[in-house]
Amino acid sequence: MPSPALPERAARAALAAHFTPATLAAELAQSSAQEVWEQRVRHDNSGRLAQYKPTDKLANAQLSCQFIIPSDESWPAALADLGPDCPLGLWARGGDQLPQLTANAVAVTGNRNATEQAITRAQAFATAVAEAGHTVTATLAYGVDAAAHRAAALAGRATLAVLPRGLDRAHPHDHAQLLSCVPATGGAVVSLYQPGTAASGATLRASATLLAALAHVVILIEAMDHAEVAMHTAEVAAALNRRLLAPPATEDIRADGSARLLAEQRAVLVPDPAAALALL
Repeated sequence: MPSPALPERAARAALAAHFTPATLAAELAQSSAQEVWEQRVRHDNSGRLAQYKPTDKLANAQLSCQFIIPSDESWPAALADLGPDCPLGLWARGGDQLPQLTANAVAVTGNRNATEQAITRAQAFATAVAEAGHTVTATLAYGVDAAAHRAAALAGRATLAVLPRGLDRAHPHDHAQLLSCVPATGGAVVSLYQPGTAASGATLRASATLLAALAHVVILIEAMDHAEVAMHTAEVAAALNRRLLAPPATEDIRADGSARLLAEQRAVLVPDPAAALALL
């Protein structure tokens, strides 16, 4: 007796748990997600995929968050710009709010180990962006990103957060309250990773790509040249034709990445929040 058809959502969640989108793009252009999963299971000599139960895994994960796929009305249209790297799906809390939140999303991001001036700037830029009706979009990382979320919340505006791990825990762990507050106040938290997935260098980079793709504009408050995540966000923004804005770089070593981007004219100088708003 043939096995029941695997729903597309479960098949996409299973594929996303084991493979990157780019490695599946050619197959998904020719076959359904269910067919691609079944083909992968058949050719997996380790037996690992055969032991994976896509429907059960999805049902358990969706007790705490949604898995949104491209055919859903709430799917962010901007992700199509990623081409073969477009996610197979997004794990989300507050996913129903994504169409409104991503319609005018502006990333406010930068160093985790930020200078005091960068924190002050993050608060000022995020407040201005939020009060102008744009969605402040950032990770929950220490430093610039968390400051941006908190400033927008103080302005009474919803935000959009991107996590580099499963939504069962915050990253960093002690920002659990911030993770809960974002969807509770009308915002959303999204991740490429199913619950239980831990953060790693690879997930941090992929999430930086997602952050840049979701936003129409990226405001890089401060970045060290060797700050891999912040600088990767800037690189992806340029590749996706997202406008990259940056306030003047200070002489602190923690701003040398920002200084280079401005010197190379890869970022547009915005002396203050008003200048940024004029370009949104």
